[in-house]
Amino acid sequence: MGSMRRASKALKSSKHIFTHCISSKLTPLSPIPRPSSVHSFPNLHHFNWSYRAYCSHSRNNSSKDVAIDLSQYPTDRIRNFSIIAHVDHGKSTLADRLLELTGTIKRGHGQPQYLDKLQVERERGITVKAQTATMFYTSNFEGTDTNYLVNLIDTPGHVDFSYEVSRSLAACQGVLLVVDAAQGVQAQTVANFYLAFESNLTIIPVINKIDQPTADPDCVKKQLQSMFDLDPIDALLTSAKTGQGLDQVLPAVIERIPPPPGKSNLPLRMLLLDSYYDEYKGVICHVAVVDGALRKGDRISSAATGQAYDVLDVGIMHPELKPTGVLLTGQVGYVVSGMRSTKEARVGDTLHHYRSTVEPLPGFKPAKHMVFSGLYPADGSDFEALNHAIERLTCNDASVSIAKESSTALGLGFRCGFLGLLHMDVFHQRLEQEHGIHVISTVPTVPYMFEYSDGSKVQVQNPAALPSNPKSQLKACWEPTVMATIIIPSDYVGAVITLCSERRGEQLEYSYIDSQRVFMKYRLPLREIVVDFYNELKSITSGYASFDYEDSEYLASDLVKLDILLNGQPVDAMATIVHRLKAQRVGRELVEKLKKFIDRQMFEIIIQAAIGSKVIARETISAMRKNVLAKCYGGDVTRKRKLLEKQKEGKKRMKRVGSVDIPQEAFHELLK
Repeated sequence: MGSMRRASKALKSSKHIFTHCISSKLTPLSPIPRPSSVHSFPNLHHFNWSYRAYCSHSRNNSSKDVAIDLSQYPTDRIRNFSIIAHVDHGKSTLADRLLELTGTIKRGHGQPQYLDKLQVERERGITVKAQTATMFYTSNFEGTDTNYLVNLIDTPGHVDFSYEVSRSLAACQGVLLVVDAAQGVQAQTVANFYLAFESNLTIIPVINKIDQPTADPDCVKKQLQSMFDLDPIDALLTSAKTGQGLDQVLPAVIERIPPPPGKSNLPLRMLLLDSYYDEYKGVICHVAVVDGALRKGDRISSAATGQAYDVLDVGIMHPELKPTGVLLTGQVGYVVSGMRSTKEARVGDTLHHYRSTVEPLPGFKPAKHMVFSGLYPADGSDFEALNHAIERLTCNDASVSIAKESSTALGLGFRCGFLGLLHMDVFHQRLEQEHGIHVISTVPTVPYMFEYSDGSKVQVQNPAALPSNPKSQLKACWEPTVMATIIIPSDYVGAVITLCSERRGEQLEYSYIDSQRVFMKYRLPLREIVVDFYNELKSITSGYASFDYEDSEYLASDLVKLDILLNGQPVDAMATIVHRLKAQRVGRELVEKLKKFIDRQMFEIIIQAAIGSKVIARETISAMRKNVLAKCYGGDVTRKRKLLEKQKEGKKRMKRVGSVDIPQEAFHELLK
């Protein structure tokens, strides 16, 4: 009873506090004068309550709510840099350690790879969406302790997103080139170095993972010098895992990387780095202010689309959204402007004040789709769910092109264009993980160019859309090619050269990085690498090969359309465009696979692979036969012959009107 009485008094006391908040015209979450001692409200201890549970959260978060005055940081106190590396060389872990070192995030709080927000990024160890983070760092570079504003712009590392990387690098003045001390220089290291080198950025080599037993920093220094002409003395030796050597990184960034070159007295020009969709705020754009200043309430316009927007919110990423009300020259942050779709926020676009005339920043290009694939629901009744899932996903990924299409074999679906193979894989994985949608995807194809004798030129993304017997004679055709970089141990050179020759590759460069590793450069048709090239390369090199590619030009080629026919009827979902020399082998493989998965019917099924009207491969599934003579015991032979003739006529009629259903397993097997 005594405890109940004390609880009752405590509740009355808490009501008194709440009444005090209301009578003072304060909301329950507004601050009230802090009592001189917690003993002023002794009864709060019974329920472990504190006065701020009712009246204020602001004192608890006072350090977070302190307004940041960006005017304290002129351009000479700003450094913008990025981290570039091959997959799994420790880029995200290094970014985590730098954020912890500057107090931007607390050590042990939050999740590892803090800037990788998507589940697919964490699982694969890659970066898909560019992220920015603002850090504040005190350095005595100029002889006295000076506060610096350091912007880390985390970029995707894969070639599929090379345009996004180039735009992110355009906002930087330097990069950290991270190389694994055990694995050394890899294919993407080479590609990323040249991207930074062509942008005239200061490159600081960082040799990471020096704590590993197999680490050989001296060997890596020699590789950096022989391949990139980087001075070994400039290389920083670090271990992002243990924290060793990290105290050298930010001082090197401040000392070696120049400040942004923009002018504060010029009209506003901003570079749009990336964007994502928020359900409450709309599109949030990551921007870098090149010239001038942006303030909340300004009206801005896009140079690419001409649309005008009001700036509803502006601030920095520290590391989450932190409103500041202003962004000044050289600073990197976010803008909320009421955009409805990320298709309006084009990466590389120039944003400027409404009705002001400025020179757009160079380098803007629309998205270029290199790989196309059809997406169909595994269950035909799930089309609406797939449609909704794709709409949600494209809110955050405007670089995917979507068009509805229908197939006689697979029903309603979508024709999707992607930046590359990884982009396509990530899109499929996000459909399954985030929306639980199971899809059938057709064989990836690339955009071909066909020219006819009447002078017309056609770009073909879907093989089914190319006529098998065109009215005009085909004059020429072109296919896209890529420049492939392959780095392998010297033991596997012969097998890799054979593989590239089989894929119609042309060798451009061959050199030794050191006594154990070989650097090779090939021009390969994009069509030859979109399906299984990388898996086969990894297989024949025991997983030691590293592979990267970049888009090249269109080259003339002898291409044909390969149709698959079932009882003379083409299956549009299985049509493909191949090189004439490979057509017979590919056709034979397809019909043999298909024969295994199609069930026998009461009539004969003929599976054919054809180029135009010429059949190049054929398989036959024989009909199931009912024994119509079982009821005949002896008797005249004409009776038996009559029954067999009647069955033969029925089979012909059945073949003429019967249809063959291709099971889903066959599509999964053929199109995976």
